[in-house]
Amino acid sequence: MTKRYPYSLRKRLFWRLLAVQSVVLILVVIVLISVGQMFDYRSTEGTIEILRRAVFRQPTGELSLRETEDLRQLRKDAPDLWYTIRDTQGHVLTDGRIPDEYASIGSALDHVGQARLGWNLGDQDRPAAARMKWIAMDWGQAQFLTGTDGPNSITFILFGVSLTLAKFVVPIVAVMALGALIATPMVVQRSLVGINQAALQADTIDVDQRGGRLSANDIPEEVAPLMRAVNRALGRLDEGYERQERFLTDAAHELRTPIAILNTRIGSLPHSAVKTDLLEDAARLAVLTEQMLDLQRLKQGKVQFTNINLGQLARKVIIEMAPLAFAAGYTVQFEVDGAGEIEGDPLALQRALMNILQNAINHGGRKGIISLTSGCNWIEVSDEGPGIPADLQERIFEPFFKRHHDGRGAGLGLNLVRDIMRLHRGEVTFDNCSPGAICRLSFPSGGTADDKTVSHLARAMD
Repeated sequence: MTKRYPYSLRKRLFWRLLAVQSVVLILVVIVLISVGQMFDYRSTEGTIEILRRAVFRQPTGELSLRETEDLRQLRKDAPDLWYTIRDTQGHVLTDGRIPDEYASIGSALDHVGQARLGWNLGDQDRPAAARMKWIAMDWGQAQFLTGTDGPNSITFILFGVSLTLAKFVVPIVAVMALGALIATPMVVQRSLVGINQAALQADTIDVDQRGGRLSANDIPEEVAPLMRAVNRALGRLDEGYERQERFLTDAAHELRTPIAILNTRIGSLPHSAVKTDLLEDAARLAVLTEQMLDLQRLKQGKVQFTNINLGQLARKVIIEMAPLAFAAGYTVQFEVDGAGEIEGDPLALQRALMNILQNAINHGGRKGIISLTSGCNWIEVSDEGPGIPADLQERIFEPFFKRHHDGRGAGLGLNLVRDIMRLHRGEVTFDNCSPGAICRLSFPSGGTADDKTVSHLARAMD
């Protein structure tokens, strides 16, 4: 399929409008010429041309006419034919009844190359207009004067049309081109105001915002069907996305009960390595369920910011997660390096820190120390596992991304951590240490999430 590139509407309108206007103007000129004087192909110019081809100088110097076929036809078509032919030596050749007004001109026009002679409109009982023209002959200059119309040649007609086009049509087309060049961009710009506004609205539509529609104000009716189709498509996307979110939320709620029953039944089993593995797997399943619920809660903007002591938050989380770390074979270390407070959502930050610790438990190699350190505006979690390859340190934030060396992924945990940190205008980073990996949650010094960030949480989330 041939690729079609975007084109400029202004340029296309300008050139097409100019082409149409020029063609129409030329056709009008041609029609006017055809229905006007030249419609019957007769004028005094035709008579002068016939006389020019027929006149010659005799050896005695006198002027004479050859009886050409054109001249005989002219005498037949114009019985009132009259003319005067003079040369610079004073020889004169005349025929027909010459009006007195023109017969007395004589040599008065010898210094005029050509002229049209006539009378004012409305004058009564005046002779017809006449044409005078000096023409260079092989034997010298000759003056032709006649008032009789004769047939014009095709060459003369084409010359007249060309002259008319050059004298009138070309200047008019130039003026129209200048007008179109100025007016077309203005018209197009005013006509596209509504489309430009719709484009700006389209740029603000986000996957996590519902109800976004393109305005149909100031939209040309030729473009309105496209706008309506886009709005219907956006409506269908909203409905599908809402169904998906309701399904995920309902599924997460429904999973809570069977997971609780599963934990109870596993807890009743005798102590063994299998029981430990089952408890760990059930815990991971419970964490994933809570992550799904947290993700929906955050997307719906159900957050409440209060003052949070990072040391106390970290202590609460480590107490809750320590049993899982011990059961997986780790030693747990906790340290507070300076007291610090931030403003944030306690539940969201607690979930973020739990997800970081759960990730360390899952990928720390089941040996060594998992360390949690809290500072003034940061929290670090480190392990002594195999670390994270540099090319994967960004991809691990993708939902359900799996690392190749163990085939296990972070589920929604790290993706949710990144969204929570964006909500708090902070950042989460991973780096390798020797041995293992270290994750750092950094918050702005004394910073809080502004109202716009909180009320439009979806803008900060992928």
